[in-house]
Amino acid sequence: MVTFIDQHRDAYGVEPICAVLSIAPSTYFRCKAEQRDPMRRSARRQRDEVLRAIIRRIYAEHHSVYGPRKVWRQMGRQGLHQARCRVRR
Repeated sequence: MVTFIDQHRDAYGVEPICAVLSIAPSTYFRCKAEQRDPMRRSARRQRDEVLRAIIRRIYAEHHSVYGPRKVWRQMGRQGLHQARCRVRR
């Protein structure tokens, strides 16, 4: 939605577009602020981005056949202890 608003904001403005899409303008502005400065993201989202990179690395190293359980176990062998539900998510 942010991309759509960016494409049409000059013609219509942010607030009218958000009213039609039924989202708060503050949601759009918060997303834009997070894109400009990733440190404004929540701590959980920042940790998830790091975890996502680790999971993708392990998944690629094992020929893209590991599921969440095997990725979680491989992370444990590498000393990266996380909850299995976080890895699955």
